[in-house]
Amino acid sequence: MHFQKLRLSGFKSFLDPVEVQIEDGISGVVGPNGCGKSNVVEALKWVMGETSAKQMRGGEMDDVIFGGTADRPARNIAEVTLVLDNSERDAPAQFNDESELEIVRRIERGSGSSYKINGRDVRARDVQLLFADLATGAHSTAMVNQGRVGALIGAKPTQRRGLLEEAAGIKGLHSRRHEAELRLRAAETNLERLNDVIVALEGQFQGLKRQARQAARYRRLGGHIRRHEAIQLHLRWQEANADLESTREDLNKAEAAVDIRTMHASEAARLQAEIAVKLPGLRQEEASAAAELQRLLVEQRELDAEKGRIAHTLAAVDQRLNLIAKDIEREKSLSADAEAAIQGLDAEVTEIEAAQKGETKTRENARSAMEAITTTLREREAELSELTQTIATAEANKNALIKRRDELGLRYNNLSERVTTLQHERDELIAVVGKDKALEDTAKAVAEAESAVESARRTLEEAEAARGAAEENETARRARLQDAQSARDRLLAEENALAGLLKEDDSDLFPPLIDALEVTPGYEKALGAALDDDLTAPIDTAAPVHWNVLPPIAMPIPLPEGAKPLSAFVKGPAALARRIATIGVIETTEIGRDLHTSLREGQRLVSRDGALWRWDGFTVTAGAQTSAATRLSQRNRLAEIRDQLTPVQKNFEIVQQAHYDSQDIAKKSAAQERKARSDLQNAYDLMSQARTAHTTLADETAGTRSRIESLTELLRRVRADLSETQEQRVAIERSISHLTDPVEARQRISALRQEIENLRTTEGDRRRVHDRITNEAEQQQLRLQVIANEHKSWKIRVSGARSRIEELQARRVSETEQKEQLAARPKEIEIQRTALMDMIGGSETKRSQTADHLVEMENGLSEADATLRRTEAALVESREARIRIEAHVEQAKSDCDVVAERIAERLKSRPESILKDAEINPDEELPSREIVEVKLERLIRERDNMGPVNLRAEQESSEMDAQISAMQTEREDLLAAIARLRQGISTLNKEGRERLLTAFDQVNQHFEKLFVRLFGGGRAHLTLTEAEDPLEAGLEIMASPPGKKLQIMSLLSGGEQALTALALLFAVFLTNPAPICVLDEVDAPLDDANVERFCNLLDEITKASKTRFLVVTHHRLTMAKMDRLFGVTMGERGVSQLVSVDLQTAEEIRESA
Repeated sequence: MHFQKLRLSGFKSFLDPVEVQIEDGISGVVGPNGCGKSNVVEALKWVMGETSAKQMRGGEMDDVIFGGTADRPARNIAEVTLVLDNSERDAPAQFNDESELEIVRRIERGSGSSYKINGRDVRARDVQLLFADLATGAHSTAMVNQGRVGALIGAKPTQRRGLLEEAAGIKGLHSRRHEAELRLRAAETNLERLNDVIVALEGQFQGLKRQARQAARYRRLGGHIRRHEAIQLHLRWQEANADLESTREDLNKAEAAVDIRTMHASEAARLQAEIAVKLPGLRQEEASAAAELQRLLVEQRELDAEKGRIAHTLAAVDQRLNLIAKDIEREKSLSADAEAAIQGLDAEVTEIEAAQKGETKTRENARSAMEAITTTLREREAELSELTQTIATAEANKNALIKRRDELGLRYNNLSERVTTLQHERDELIAVVGKDKALEDTAKAVAEAESAVESARRTLEEAEAARGAAEENETARRARLQDAQSARDRLLAEENALAGLLKEDDSDLFPPLIDALEVTPGYEKALGAALDDDLTAPIDTAAPVHWNVLPPIAMPIPLPEGAKPLSAFVKGPAALARRIATIGVIETTEIGRDLHTSLREGQRLVSRDGALWRWDGFTVTAGAQTSAATRLSQRNRLAEIRDQLTPVQKNFEIVQQAHYDSQDIAKKSAAQERKARSDLQNAYDLMSQARTAHTTLADETAGTRSRIESLTELLRRVRADLSETQEQRVAIERSISHLTDPVEARQRISALRQEIENLRTTEGDRRRVHDRITNEAEQQQLRLQVIANEHKSWKIRVSGARSRIEELQARRVSETEQKEQLAARPKEIEIQRTALMDMIGGSETKRSQTADHLVEMENGLSEADATLRRTEAALVESREARIRIEAHVEQAKSDCDVVAERIAERLKSRPESILKDAEINPDEELPSREIVEVKLERLIRERDNMGPVNLRAEQESSEMDAQISAMQTEREDLLAAIARLRQGISTLNKEGRERLLTAFDQVNQHFEKLFVRLFGGGRAHLTLTEAEDPLEAGLEIMASPPGKKLQIMSLLSGGEQALTALALLFAVFLTNPAPICVLDEVDAPLDDANVERFCNLLDEITKASKTRFLVVTHHRLTMAKMDRLFGVTMGERGVSQLVSVDLQTAEEIRESA
């Protein structure tokens, strides 16, 4: 299958739908940091079943949904679709009916993920297994980033084993083996639990028979209790009905008394109502008179209050007039002060303006003098700077030449020493080269070690085959042992259960007769039907109930023709001889019915199926189970089981010994396999050491020759540098000799410095004079501005004082007018008060007359109310008596209802038919209620003393027997399933070891070649460590870059570790190529030379396989090697966009143009 395209919608920063075409060759993903390049890779991992939010750089899986920006709202759904080409039909069977597979993973915020393949819902596990079978997936070797490279560098050898598993293609096999082991452990746990349950159920089964007998007695007591409860409730019902009739007669008498007293109360209420009708008019007249009097009194109080208010207001007016006079005087004083201040400011302005007229000319003269001296100073300073620069340049040139002369002298001496050293080293290396015999010896040792490895490998294969056969034999014998153990355990369990049941009713003091009998198999039911519970009596005469030994009957009555005596089938004590001599056994029920009428006194007939016919007519039909028959059957079954148990136990011991033998053989085979694997590992180690020694010697020889060549070239360059250095020394000596000393320039500099010092002093004095004159002029100008502001402020104050004076004068006029108006009002109030007093006297007289009349009528109403209350009290008393009687009636009805409910609840009957339903003759004379209750209490106590009773004992025993049988069958199924699972796991382990060892050889070969390609030399190989079993072993990396010794990877430098890890990843990839390989910035730690090698290797792998590469990079060299580029940008903040360029098409267009 091939990856065709990847679609993203709402995934992380890809808000809008985008599509990445995954075509043949190498596709690059480029863009600035933070634009969302890695989101494309994470989308691919996510759709392949990634379940860790941390791997998606999030806190929870919902973080992969677009979270919103300042301009775009957050989304609730993210979806990624991956399209695969299945034209070769190599997909799993359930998905292999389509030429194209579309895998969709969709997540909704807060609801989790869902997966679909071609529109069908699937599990995450199905998607993960699909990609695992394709040698890819979210965590496969084909998904490589800087973190994966770093993790591989820092991983332990056992952690690197996963690379071999991927190369061997057993990731899915490993997962299936793990699932099989989990199922095996679960099956073994279920088997243990099932055995425990069977033992527990068999223990429970022993008590069910005893519980059945208790249940029969419980039912008999229940029938008696029901009869007595029916009699008791019937008597209670009769008593409740009699009480109800009596209370109803009392209720009729109470209702008549209530009617009489109701008439008396109505008459008293009529008289009271007539008086009450007249009272409202009288109360209205009295209220009107009182209201009129109150109104007049209120007017009097208002006049008095108004008089007081006028006096208070006049005093307040006088006080305000005095305050207004004082305010007017104050404002006049403020106005005068402001006018005086304005005159003072005008005088100051005149003085300042006069002073400013002569200052302008003085300031101009001071500025001209200052500028003239400043110009002269600048000219002298420029001349001094030029002379100083000239002298400094000359001295610097001289010092530089002297320093350069000294440096060249030192360099000449160093180069001379270097030539001597290089010449000596070159001569020594030339003397060393030529020792080739050691190299041939190491090559021969490598060939011998390889031959030993091949021999050890064949030995290991033979040991593995022997171990597999031994394991299969042990598994088969274990299954037979489990079958034999199951048969033995089943018989033992049944023996223990039957022995427990038969022992349950035994008495150590008086053993029952039934245990002394021997019954022909098949006649247990016949004996049980004939004697039943009589068989439980002992033959010991000391027992309260027992069998006595009597002599035979002198003249026994013969049995009917066709009946055989039961004594022919039963052997037992002599005490039973008389009884069984009178019992005949017939073959069929029809014969029993025919011979029933022929029986004589004391005779009985029984059939083998348990039917009984007695001489007095008593008959028991076939199938009625008896405890004696059951016990006899159990005893016969126990004897049969013990007969069967001996050969079964012997067979179990034989099978068990055979299983022990097979286990010993399997252990020996495993030990031989471990030894063979250890020998193979030792052979691998010796071969690795031989290869290391050979490679080291070859590298040392090649390095020595390379060093001689490089020393020759270096010696040539050093001699050339020595000659050039001598020439430069001679030229510098000539330059130093031509330099002159500038004495006149130094004298001129000294004179200029003195002159500049004097000019600077004069310039400072003139600048201070100019600044003082300028500051005085500025201060005068600022003072004029302040005076103008103050002048304006004082004018505002004068205007405000005048306005306030006018306002105060107007207020004084208003207050004077108010005082004149209030002075005339007290006389008017005195006249009004005199008239009001006359009206108050008349109103008080009228009110007294209406109040007296009202009191008389209210006294009459009080007497009528008293009469009404007495009659109503008597009526209430009568009604209360009626209510009490009604309550008695209701209580009597309730008692009847309670009894009826009790009857319905306890007996499921009605009061009228309770005797009939309880099968009691209505004409029968019933005992008293007290006698019935005493007897009922005794029956209930007797039933309660029985304790808990299982009424479903017989049904439960049959159900439990069926349950135990079903569990035995389930146990056998579990044993078979466990055997199959162990066989499957053994097969998976064997296949996994073979494929893993094959993959190790292939990966090692690819790794050795790729290491040399990426490093341009050196050597490296892989080693299995830490365990003999390849499925548990670790993977160690031994590497030797050019010019270095062989060492483990952790001792290499950072760049060397990255290249070594990439070589291993690509070796795994070449062993089991995946349809796609994703490389996320793996070239970041590499320099340009290594990046070039890395890109060339990618190009070769692409041409040699069908794998499609997707590379995320920032490196320009890597970008140049891409067949097409996808650019990820953020045209809008927080929202990624995707553009693509096909570089191959672009080159074709350029060449054609």
